[in-house]
Amino acid sequence: MRHTRPARLTHIAGIGVDRMGSLADRSGGDWLRLENLDTDIPPCAEALACTREAAGRDAANSYLPFVGQDRLRTAAARHMAALTGVDYGMDNVVISAGGLSGVLNTLLATIEVGDEVIVTDPTYAGLLNRVRLAGGVPVQVPFRFAPGAEWKLDRDALRAAVTPRTKAMLLMSPSMPSGAVLDAADWERVAELCVARDLLLIVDGAMERLLFDGRELVHPAGLPGMAERTISVGAASKELRMIGWRVGWIVAPDSLVPDIVAVSLANVVVPVGIAQDAAAVALERSAADLPGYVAELQRRRDAIAAELDGLPFGLPAGGWSMLLRTADFGLSGEQLSERLLAQRVCATAMTGWGAAHGADYIRFVYANEPVPRLAGLGAKVRAALEQA
Repeated sequence: MRHTRPARLTHIAGIGVDRMGSLADRSGGDWLRLENLDTDIPPCAEALACTREAAGRDAANSYLPFVGQDRLRTAAARHMAALTGVDYGMDNVVISAGGLSGVLNTLLATIEVGDEVIVTDPTYAGLLNRVRLAGGVPVQVPFRFAPGAEWKLDRDALRAAVTPRTKAMLLMSPSMPSGAVLDAADWERVAELCVARDLLLIVDGAMERLLFDGRELVHPAGLPGMAERTISVGAASKELRMIGWRVGWIVAPDSLVPDIVAVSLANVVVPVGIAQDAAAVALERSAADLPGYVAELQRRRDAIAAELDGLPFGLPAGGWSMLLRTADFGLSGEQLSERLLAQRVCATAMTGWGAAHGADYIRFVYANEPVPRLAGLGAKVRAALEQA
């Protein structure tokens, strides 16, 4: 059979994580695993117990309800209402099979082929791929940083990126992979543009509470004119450390929910039944659970920053990962990634993750390695940079 690759796959990029992870897994031995978004910190004990109980419960072994189980929808609505000040109810929530499934369903329900969708640079390649699969055109707006300092959104570039073809913005804060956090003034600029140009805002909230240095969360849905045009997509994977449960939630204004439901039913149909009550339990308890977890992530960020002191990295203000600019040493991210294998360090190049901040960077994920194991990373990176 002769196969012609569908046009929708023309610009779909690999994310590199799977290849690097497979290299480490197959080679055996002790590797510093900085390549993927796994975490060594387990979910809360109550969520684990609930999962075990649900595996034997008939109601959890069901297609119904298609839009998700009531407890989780209610928990997600209350969670988002507390973050935004918007009066969300259960009927504003559709449960998805993970956050990225929720993002794709939202894009399929809201944009036409050829519509431009504003994202940041860098942005997780999986988000760029989903914009393209939905027929959209990602337009990347850069973050900027001085070496060792935090990333900042280029607000002037954001304004300039809006054209008559722009339909939506798809933004994440903290952003993956940079750890950049949009501050109140950034979100005010986003809201100003969305209201003035009648744009949709899709917020990827997978890490929105993983904020460092005492930052307060600002959610744009609570800004004037934004509740009716903001769709928030949350997930159990990052904040709740429930990666394998594959549970997410889409919280949308009333007018957009029917189309999101229609796409969801045409796509995955129903998320994992035995996982939903556990995700609800974890979400309900997350206010008490998160502070210690965030503090541990910040310790790991600080440890890597100390190891890389003097090198051109952008300091994450939140999230799970840090980027180092390899172009300053005449290397691509892929070249440094290959060199680090000799140092037993597994890290992912950023090819395809950005235009300004893509191939010239490498990413270090600190969610899966405790502080003691990060000791010596700087020496290994410098040895790889100096390798003839």
